Amino acid sequence: MSHTPHELHEEFPDFASKISDLKQSDAHFSKLADAYHEVNRQVHRAETLVEPMDEQAEHGLRKERARLKDEIYRLLSA
Repeated sequence: MSHTPHELHEEFPDFASKISDLKQSDAHFSKLADAYHEVNRQVHRAETLVEPMDEQAEHGLRKERARLKDEIYRLLSA
């Protein structure tokens, strides 16, 4: 499988350990991380034309990824 950009550990390298810890200890954080991972994969598949989609749908996924990333950052920096 090719490298998928925007993985959480790459987006927040200073929080790599905290990400791992929270995924194990915080169900809400784990759910957010899983949702981010899934949306990020969908965006990557659309970008690489593995699963092409219309521009509006791809834009919606990008917005959702940004929303999830913002919420994840808020939890990481708390």
